[in-house]
Amino acid sequence: MATTTAALAPPSTSTSSVLLPSAAAAAAARCLGPLPRRARLRTARHVALTPRDLSAEDVAAEEAAVAPKIGKRVRVTAPVRVYHVMKAPDLDIKGMEGVVKQYVAVWKGKRITANFPFKVEFHLSVEGQDKAVRFFVHLREDEFEFIDE
Repeated sequence: MATTTAALAPPSTSTSSVLLPSAAAAAAARCLGPLPRRARLRTARHVALTPRDLSAEDVAAEEAAVAPKIGKRVRVTAPVRVYHVMKAPDLDIKGMEGVVKQYVAVWKGKRITANFPFKVEFHLSVEGQDKAVRFFVHLREDEFEFIDE
């Protein structure tokens, strides 16, 4: 592993110390190459709050309106393809049944911009495996229908 060195600028050129990379550090950074697979898979999650100010009553009313939908069985009506299920890549979930587990458009009492606010859990039987594969998909409300039981 290459070591990197840095030099500090003299205090007379700035009000604060500035870290300047040396030529050896820049050359080492160019030689590192692409990141390993696991490092590429890590992503930072950014949550955008809606710009409009919603009162606590509005958020509470939204949560109360959605609360009866949590735990209900649903059937996917729209043609939705998911690629994150390792045992079944390129899976079309239209017609599959699952359970609504969470409403994610409200986070810590604040409204956030969730494009697919309903988190739905599915179980998929895979050939050659005793236990069903469990996976989650985020859906909009117009992509599924509630099943009466």
